[in-house]
Amino acid sequence: MKGIIFDMDGTLWDSAKAVADSWSDIVVEKYGEEHRIFEDDIKAVMGKPMNELADIIFDFVEDEDERYELLDVCGKYENEYLIKHGGVLYPDLEDTFKKLKENYNLYIVSNCQSGYIEAFLEHYGFEKYFDDIECFGNNNLMKDENIRKIVERNNLEKAVYVGDIQGDYDSTMKAGIDFILADYGFGSVDKEVPKIEKFSDLINVAKEILG
Repeated sequence: MKGIIFDMDGTLWDSAKAVADSWSDIVVEKYGEEHRIFEDDIKAVMGKPMNELADIIFDFVEDEDERYELLDVCGKYENEYLIKHGGVLYPDLEDTFKKLKENYNLYIVSNCQSGYIEAFLEHYGFEKYFDDIECFGNNNLMKDENIRKIVERNNLEKAVYVGDIQGDYDSTMKAGIDFILADYGFGSVDKEVPKIEKFSDLINVAKEILG
């Protein structure tokens, strides 16, 4: 069985503005306008495990327990917000999913909170394209461990991870599978790797790697 495992942010969509807007609803009400969160703030930490993200975005909250409680509240509200409003999809996403499903099983692994992937799938009706998902919020495991979980529990003989930042590449190498760079995303990789300039390029690039 062959599979393609996707990162979320910078690979499938850009939710940074929606996340910033939803978090600001909570933060401004509790801590004041001076702590409003902006799109660029979120983009700067996309891909990091949620606890690291909280330490950066909520650095104005001195108490660690209070900081992580704020993260939990913001994350739950964010999921509800994204189910209603969605984010910005990269072009040709659904048409590409349809073509990829003819030959491969599709999965998502992200360093996000529980419910975030589900919000994406529910808002756009994409559940039918994906066979399994996993995230940091479900088990506090790093991305490489969750990639391995997907590979093992779905009995994948060959798999590739599609991501957009150095951390995605590093995690994929630790997990022991192939990597494709979404070159249109938020970051870059310091190695020569297969890449896609637009999402629909994945149809041909995946075929070269997975057959």
